[in-house]
Amino acid sequence: MTDTVTLTYGDHTYELPVIIGTEGEKAIDISRLRADTGFITLDTGYGNTGSCTSNITFMDGERGILRYRGIPVEQLAENSTFKETAYLLIHGRLPTQQELTEFSIMLNDHSLVHEDMKNFYQHFPSASHPMGILSAMVNALRSFYPALNNTAEELNMTVTRLLAKIRTMAAMSYKISRGHTTVYPRPDLAYCENFLNMMFDTPVKPYEIKKEVVRALEVFWILHADHEQNCSTSAVRMVGSARVNLYAAISSGIAALWGPLHGGANQAVVEMLKAIQADGGNYRRAIERAKDRSDPFRLMGFGHRVYKTYDPRAKIMKKMCDQLLPALKIEDPLLEIARELEEIARKDTYFIDHNLYPNIDFYSGIVLRAIGIPTNMFTVMFAIGRLPGWIAQWKESLEDPRWKVSRPRQIYLGPLTTDYTPIQER
Repeated sequence: MTDTVTLTYGDHTYELPVIIGTEGEKAIDISRLRADTGFITLDTGYGNTGSCTSNITFMDGERGILRYRGIPVEQLAENSTFKETAYLLIHGRLPTQQELTEFSIMLNDHSLVHEDMKNFYQHFPSASHPMGILSAMVNALRSFYPALNNTAEELNMTVTRLLAKIRTMAAMSYKISRGHTTVYPRPDLAYCENFLNMMFDTPVKPYEIKKEVVRALEVFWILHADHEQNCSTSAVRMVGSARVNLYAAISSGIAALWGPLHGGANQAVVEMLKAIQADGGNYRRAIERAKDRSDPFRLMGFGHRVYKTYDPRAKIMKKMCDQLLPALKIEDPLLEIARELEEIARKDTYFIDHNLYPNIDFYSGIVLRAIGIPTNMFTVMFAIGRLPGWIAQWKESLEDPRWKVSRPRQIYLGPLTTDYTPIQER
């Protein structure tokens, strides 16, 4: 017998089904609430609303758990590659060696972009943010690659093509913005190596690919690959529910990720750490300001909408900082400030009582700085990493037999019927 909850209003009672997930999480199914009762629910920000069922990612904010297709993210960061993790998310399982080899070949074969796209890049104003450019250019891919029939083979080709081209497009936007010659992908380099080479190789100084940097980038992208129904993923699903093409749906996710409260947070952390450094490294003053409700200052990189304990990704990213910077012989004063902030905050009762622990953004910006990524490209790096998750979520919603176009409701609080007043009488 299906579990139910009872809703009582006046003399009427209504039975609502309970859905239980594989990890024991519970949801009240209100899909027929309005039809049966005339009521809707009100949940500003959707913090208590499940928009779908999914087989892709499980996270438990109270216990600090994150798993892709059941595999702990810690294991993937330690043992996997970004390509393999992308395959896992999109196809639902880890690939065999032959499948991974074929996937790698397809990524290399489709990594070039149409030469005509260069004209688009070169006509963006010089002050354009790379995220705005990337969102526009991903949407423009639809003009170069017409719609295909939704067969499994053609769908696989479309998503692999996008995975291959996004790193090329991101590197192109960086090169063109600096007035540098575009560097094309090389067939002898793997996914991450190719991106780094396209970003930093120049005719004057060939880029030296270091295994520590490649591994840091692999881990960064793996940790960002999916994160359940966050703002940008929900945007991809909602826009995708109108059955738009993949490029339009992903473009909407990039636009959502652009926000400083979402994908732009790692950039905000670095800017905050720089401000503290300019203030003489007074991290204790920053802690006190963060605790002052009358002060608009926020300690960026602390706290999370879902995690009520230490973000598991932040632990891995902190470890990566500790490994990467010494390997590259880099002494970043921002890392020392970050460590001091964390040490003080984790002992402060205010932060403990409010469940304010470091999240992934707190250390990821320092890793990107060490790699050589400029600050305005931080969010683009996030977008490349999140792309496999967006594709997996879009694909899952496409295959959902219960699909409906997204159409939230609202509670109207405006004026009652008001007669129009001619302009001369106003």
